[in-house]
Amino acid sequence: MTPIPENLSKRYYTIGEVADMFDVSKSLIRYWETEFDLLKPHKNSKGERRFTPANIEQFQAIYHLVKERGFTLSGAKQELKEQRDRAKKQEEILKTLKRVRGLLKDIHTQL
Repeated sequence: MTPIPENLSKRYYTIGEVADMFDVSKSLIRYWETEFDLLKPHKNSKGERRFTPANIEQFQAIYHLVKERGFTLSGAKQELKEQRDRAKKQEEILKTLKRVRGLLKDIHTQL
């Protein structure tokens, strides 16, 4: 996976800076922004895109799937959706396990 610079210390990055990080064109970034709902950089009053570190991580995930793993855009969209669904299920399982653990601790203290 193409590494993001270790310390994304700035609050916002320009589209040019993001393009340089990934060695892609600005037009590709704009195109992917229209194709992927999750990629929504902030825009200033002039309409210039400002990418947060979170936006850059989202772009990195898309870049990894499309450019490094060879997914089509529709395949990448599906994979990202499945990843979100898996994360949601894992979160629900973790909550359930924590609840069960709490109940087991209560039972243990009552014994």
